[in-house]
Amino acid sequence: MSAKNSKSTELSVKCGLTPKKYRAGSAYVLAAMSLIVLTILGLGMLTVAGQARYAAIKFKNEAVSMLAAEAGYEKAVYWMGRQPDLLAALQSEAAGTTGSLSFPDGTCNYTIELYTFAGARPVYRVTSDGSSGAFGRTVDVLVMQAISGWDMGMCRVASGKTSTTAVNFVTGEIIDIPIHINELKDSPDQRDINISGDPRFLRPVSMSEDRSTSGGTDKYSSVIDLFEDGVYFGQPECRVTDPATIQDKVDRFADSTKSQFKLTPVASASLTDKEPAVQIEFYVDGGIGKVRITNDCTVRGFKQGDDSRTYDFKIKSGKTDEYERYNIYSYHVRPTSAAPTVKSIEETYVVQSFGGVESTPGGQIFVDGNVIIGGDATTHSGDQVVKGKITVVATGSIWVADSVTVDGAHDADGKPSAGNPNVLGLIAQQVVKVVDPGISQYSSGGTNNYPGAPTSVPSGYTYVPVARYKNGSTYNRYLPDQMVVEAAITAGGGGWGAENVKRGSYGGRKEASGVQDDLVVHGAIVEAIRGVVGLTGSDGFLKKYYMDDRLLEGILPADLWLRGKYIPAPAGWSDYQSRI
Repeated sequence: MSAKNSKSTELSVKCGLTPKKYRAGSAYVLAAMSLIVLTILGLGMLTVAGQARYAAIKFKNEAVSMLAAEAGYEKAVYWMGRQPDLLAALQSEAAGTTGSLSFPDGTCNYTIELYTFAGARPVYRVTSDGSSGAFGRTVDVLVMQAISGWDMGMCRVASGKTSTTAVNFVTGEIIDIPIHINELKDSPDQRDINISGDPRFLRPVSMSEDRSTSGGTDKYSSVIDLFEDGVYFGQPECRVTDPATIQDKVDRFADSTKSQFKLTPVASASLTDKEPAVQIEFYVDGGIGKVRITNDCTVRGFKQGDDSRTYDFKIKSGKTDEYERYNIYSYHVRPTSAAPTVKSIEETYVVQSFGGVESTPGGQIFVDGNVIIGGDATTHSGDQVVKGKITVVATGSIWVADSVTVDGAHDADGKPSAGNPNVLGLIAQQVVKVVDPGISQYSSGGTNNYPGAPTSVPSGYTYVPVARYKNGSTYNRYLPDQMVVEAAITAGGGGWGAENVKRGSYGGRKEASGVQDDLVVHGAIVEAIRGVVGLTGSDGFLKKYYMDDRLLEGILPADLWLRGKYIPAPAGWSDYQSRI
């Protein structure tokens, strides 16, 4: 190498310059390294993109499978709400106890079964398996039928054969009981709850109607602040207005009642407008709850012949919007030779079983006819006292002729305490009404046009007084003030209320004093239409209704469960991934 070239190379190296022959090799190395780096980055990006795509697909499929499972649950609950008697439907394995749904990206399969009884309250299990692709999600929910404290087929009373009159909640009333009201479907569309002034609603109110009319007018804007615990619209209806539903459930009750407590009374006495009835009296003897049963009683009925006289209507048989007067209670007799039967309430107990799932024991009495609750016994100063759990069902009406309370502890406000195990259910396919025992005092004719006192009882029969003896004639009877009824009441063919509440110058109840007494209810009420309790300031009773919260916990035995809404039990909802 020449000295010149040597110096040139040395100078290039010192200056940080690479000779051309070296620079070409470095470029190849850099290109290869860049290619490797880019390849690695590309593979990383592809991996990340693939994982993101897989995660997106997984997320989508998981979401779709969960939505499918929830859709199956909603379909199951919708089907349950449409059954007249869900327990009977499950027993017969009716179509709908299992089902499936298909969607563009998923499917679900669901099943409905009776899971257990919470006391006497059925608890159902809905299991719905949703799937999308390889993913699956399961919704497993324990549900119970919703219960209100006061269910109404309509917030109106019958005032004629085809007419009804609105019943108002008014200023000064405090409604400490959950309420549900079915949709009236009136035209023009008005609020289905009638309010005058500023009553207070302390518990939730449930309405089957929408808040607004079809034209968008808000029907509740002026009263919405009265509902202190909320008002809920578009809720499923109570099936108390469906005669077929009531009949199915009454039949099931009759089938599960012991034969000696299934009674068909005969009205054999020659009385006008007579009705057959069984008289039932509750009392406590030596710490044991007893029931005294008198079969084959004949009730002397009485029917006002003019629509303008009283509010004593029931729903006409086979109809839902027609009404008729019925024979109200005047007095009753029994065959002299027929001695009452006395049983302990526990002897009426049965256990209802469905597919091996059993309820707790509860008493049942079934009467194919009418029932009179009350008598003239002095064991409890005329009151009826129930010790035990028992439900009385009548295909006719139930007449309440005494105060009826449950034995055991009561709170300071008078309601049965939370731990009190005693409870009474009264369920009638017609009406459940408080009688006017004073009718038996009056002679025939006169301005009241009453049927007359039972001064001439047919031979072979004995007059049976009810309520309190006042003074003078044996037939001078009255109810106490306050009149207390502690029971869960269901009237499938009319309303809960008081008989012989006058309209105009006719009729008129006999009160203990003055023109109005107090009617106190500690319990729950279900009625197809509203029944009149009293006319403010003139006749009948003043309402004092209090919810017995024990009934919301399912303590009532053999209840007929009429709400069409099913809700998850406390802590009853669970969902989980069933497969990947």
